[in-house]
Amino acid sequence: MVDLSPQELARARKNNLSPEKYARLKAESKAPYRGLRKFFYFAFGASGLIGAFVFLAKLAAGQDLANNFPNFALQIGVVALMVFLFRIDKAKDENK
Repeated sequence: MVDLSPQELARARKNNLSPEKYARLKAESKAPYRGLRKFFYFAFGASGLIGAFVFLAKLAAGQDLANNFPNFALQIGVVALMVFLFRIDKAKDENK
């Protein structure tokens, strides 16, 4: 069941919305595009992880260490950034 104040229930009824839909729309207005942001965090994190794996394989094979090590570090940085951003977004979600 959705916990809405009497004023919010009146607004939902006035706009012909169910209380659940009103609560969902209200949550979306407080944190717009949260689902889309989480998708991008996952997609970019997965991309960075795949890139890190590729560059780690090249480093293990000893191919062009001068170019592959900075690229590997960049991919690890991308993964770390996406994990950091995801955790910030998750913490904001839990605090509400």
